[in-house]
Amino acid sequence: MPLRTALVLAVAALAAQPTPAAVRADRPNIILILADDLGFGDTGCYGASRIPTPNVDRLARGGLRFRDAHSTSATCTPARYALLTGEYPWRKKGTGVLPGDAGMIIPAGQTTTALVLQRAGYRTGVVGKWHLGLGGKGGPDWNREIKPGPREIGFDYSFIMAATGDRVPCVYLENQRVVGLDPNDPIQVSYDRPVGVDPTGKDHPELLKVHPSHGHDQTIVNGISRIGYMTGGKAARWVDEEMADTFTRKAVTFIEQNKDRPFFLYFATHDPHVPRVPHPRFVGKSGCGVRGDVIVQFDWCAGEILNTLDRLNLGKNTLVILSSDNGPVVDDGYRDGAAENLNGHRPAGPLRGGKYSLFEGGTRVPFIVRWPQRIEPGVSDALVCHIDFLASFAALTGQKLAAGEGPDSRNVLPAILGQSKVGRDQLVEHARVLALRDGAWKYIEPSPEPKWKANTATEIGTDPAGQLYHLADDLGETNNLARAQPDRSRKLLEQLRSTRQAGGASPDAAR
Repeated sequence: MPLRTALVLAVAALAAQPTPAAVRADRPNIILILADDLGFGDTGCYGASRIPTPNVDRLARGGLRFRDAHSTSATCTPARYALLTGEYPWRKKGTGVLPGDAGMIIPAGQTTTALVLQRAGYRTGVVGKWHLGLGGKGGPDWNREIKPGPREIGFDYSFIMAATGDRVPCVYLENQRVVGLDPNDPIQVSYDRPVGVDPTGKDHPELLKVHPSHGHDQTIVNGISRIGYMTGGKAARWVDEEMADTFTRKAVTFIEQNKDRPFFLYFATHDPHVPRVPHPRFVGKSGCGVRGDVIVQFDWCAGEILNTLDRLNLGKNTLVILSSDNGPVVDDGYRDGAAENLNGHRPAGPLRGGKYSLFEGGTRVPFIVRWPQRIEPGVSDALVCHIDFLASFAALTGQKLAAGEGPDSRNVLPAILGQSKVGRDQLVEHARVLALRDGAWKYIEPSPEPKWKANTATEIGTDPAGQLYHLADDLGETNNLARAQPDRSRKLLEQLRSTRQAGGASPDAAR
């Protein structure tokens, strides 16, 4: 081929490639704001009157507020696993609540929500809580580059905490290295036995500014005893009161740096998870004590994201989703006055149960979607779930999923965009055992597990006999119809068993 002709063809081929501007013209930026333990009734737009949440409420006024949206699971690690992988976590061993030194539970290269968007030309970032493990099977070496991590499953940028605020190590990681680590003060972490000479809450309660109510009495960091033992990394340790500011600043910077190309930001806040230690400017700003104050702090974080979009003129073509990883919990390990200062506030609103529970309070969560260019404001009763992000974002970006990708994820994009009143037909809810939602009906499988979560005053929702509720008439799950309707109970139990055995093989419109 003559050189001139080859050059012309090469230029033409380059011109045909979708540029970031071209992709962005018909595809939105996507920001997922995920709170930690925020209940269905914890914000103003979902009925709270004692905790001011003007920014969440502003998002709801401009978007679509869902009344039957769910995480898959009533605790954080499994819920976050499902959100990213599109797979029910109970299908995979090792997806329970992880210690802070666990190896990564999503294999490198597995298709995730982030990877789907990365394939579509999006710049992808995660800021905040991770809690999906890091490093290989034996866990991470905190003093070197840690991999696999977020980068290996589709995130171009990451600024994260490894696990939870109440677990060691109490350090941040940016792009898979501990931030501010002094190599002369290496980090060592153990969940089996004490390491180093750092004081513990059990032995030195006089050093604590927040005291544990159960557990949480091991290594003290910033005046708070945690789960697990840690030594070293003194210069890298976080200050709890500054955590919301730190994560929000990193999230805003990611938006600023990627404003000229399509981006996906997974912003996973710490609040209102324990330990609840708000910045001083939020102390006393709610009518519900410290738990209410950290919800006000979360609302500020959400507001900073919305304000940044407005400042950069990105708001109209950005799909913002705000939700929570599971339902609420009041006493979750620290004597912080949260239970004593509810003052009539109901974190789960009209729902029964909360975090750890098979009742609706465990997985039914706030879920608000705003995209001014496409979504009409309003309210939706469509049944949707975080597990469906993978298939729905694939559909949004014109991709077909291969066999095995997001096996339990369903394309509910029309419901998310408010174009359909129907989402999923069925959904499996997960705590210690499983429950099946089938439209307005809900069946909880029999289990001899304890009915209450130790030390939390939370109903688990288990019973040796099966439970059947009709949520359209009984949202609070007070009238068990299993005995009155044995045929329906039997049918739903069979469907639940079939779903468990199917391995997520049912077809999906995105494929």
